[in-house]
Amino acid sequence: CLRQADAILVVAMGNRKPQSQTLMRELLSTNQDGVRTNKELILLWPEHTATPTGTHEWLKDTYYSGHHHIRAPKRMFQWTLKKTRKSSREMIHPTNEQEIVEFYEKNVFWTVDFRSDFARIARILTGNAIGLALGGGGARGAAHVGVLRALRERGIPVDIVGGTSIGALVGGVYAGTPDERVEERTRKWFSGMTSLWRKVLDLTYAHSAMFTGAQLNKSLQDLFDDKEIENLWIPYFCISTDITTSELRVHRSGPLWAYCRASMSLAGYLPPMCDPQDGHLLLDGGYVNNLPADVMRSMGAKRVIAVDVGASEETNLYNYGDSLNGLWVLMKRLNPWADPIRILNMEEIQTRLAYVSCVRQLEVVKKAPYCSYFRPAIEPFKTLEFNKFDEILAIGYEYGKDKIESLMDTDEFNTLLIGGNTHRLHRQVSKTKRAPLMERSSSFTDLAAALSKIPTVRPVLRHSMSAYDQVDDVFEDLDFFDQSDADNELSQSDFNDASEASDAEADLVNRYTTCTPRP
Repeated sequence: CLRQADAILVVAMGNRKPQSQTLMRELLSTNQDGVRTNKELILLWPEHTATPTGTHEWLKDTYYSGHHHIRAPKRMFQWTLKKTRKSSREMIHPTNEQEIVEFYEKNVFWTVDFRSDFARIARILTGNAIGLALGGGGARGAAHVGVLRALRERGIPVDIVGGTSIGALVGGVYAGTPDERVEERTRKWFSGMTSLWRKVLDLTYAHSAMFTGAQLNKSLQDLFDDKEIENLWIPYFCISTDITTSELRVHRSGPLWAYCRASMSLAGYLPPMCDPQDGHLLLDGGYVNNLPADVMRSMGAKRVIAVDVGASEETNLYNYGDSLNGLWVLMKRLNPWADPIRILNMEEIQTRLAYVSCVRQLEVVKKAPYCSYFRPAIEPFKTLEFNKFDEILAIGYEYGKDKIESLMDTDEFNTLLIGGNTHRLHRQVSKTKRAPLMERSSSFTDLAAALSKIPTVRPVLRHSMSAYDQVDDVFEDLDFFDQSDADNELSQSDFNDASEASDAEADLVNRYTTCTPRP
């Protein structure tokens, strides 16, 4: 059975420690039976949980392909066990299964929340994930926060987030708190970076770098506390450059602050970060991949939104021929009447050499068919202008709004959002014959999205009412039907709305919103 599965989902309660995994190891590890399918760990948490913990204990065995944290509604934890006695022996039976099925039919299958954790795991497992790749660029990274606000207001979900340098920081904040608190937390960090006193205290003899890095370390520890990457709500990664082995490093587990610090360590200014796991020396990921949209794609994202805030390199340089006299350049600069010329100095030449591979990779990303390239107008701002957070954020927000509007007009992007009609989360429904729950040919994506939101209603089904009366009562509560329609006929306006819906939406309506007529 396992050999024929497309994916194996291991579902567990996240707030409980893993028990003996001997059986799991036997079933899931690659063995002589050839069980090599995709294996995903899904940890369920009560919806009020602030931050997942203890994920490392679940991931000690390496047979999982990935893991996901799901915030589940309280009702999923309220079904109790009923005890009965039979032949003087106590037996435990779960709550009546039909009762649970009826409850979900009445109160769950009518709503869709595209930004819920259930909808996210459905898109990831079905190959329709939306990824957000955030590039490096120092203080210009405040534009990332503006783009995130635009995405949130438009209802665009982010299933995977990753970044380089300042993009790693903003992405880490968002993955841990995927809501409006991102702005408050990043603004506070930016404000701390403007302190001149901190910079003075961090200066040192420039053997490996101008600063010790201690002040930046403290600011990141204050921002992230002791969070581990594997404990973030949204799947996350960041990029660094390993100068020990001369390769790109993708970090998906371990201390969040440490790997963000590594991804932000600009050579000359900060010393390389020693990897907490293997001791390798890590520098800014921008030297190898400043906008990791290709890495995001390799992790399963079908559509990648890539936000570039890097510096634009000047190309209008002076042609001085086949030799250059430094004294002549100096005199040119000192002469107030001479025409200005632009010639790179040694530091600028070394910097451009360091970013050669990154620039080449950026051009590939821009042309990639899976990538939606965002470039806010942040050229006037410098890398260290952290005091202009709100101004840069506003530019990113306005650009993001316009770009997202044009993006939403494309059918390809809309198909990722279950039926392509994100503005109609609650659909018009018809009072036609309802098929039994088990006879529906619903897709996993539809089902997971439907299970993602449970409205606050009565905690116990009222058995004193007939099944048909209960259904009508729920419909009345949720305002799905025109109650003035006494003869149970579909109104003309509802019919017109349904006719204009897409094929995918009409299919969902037929599957989830039909009802057996009264006898």
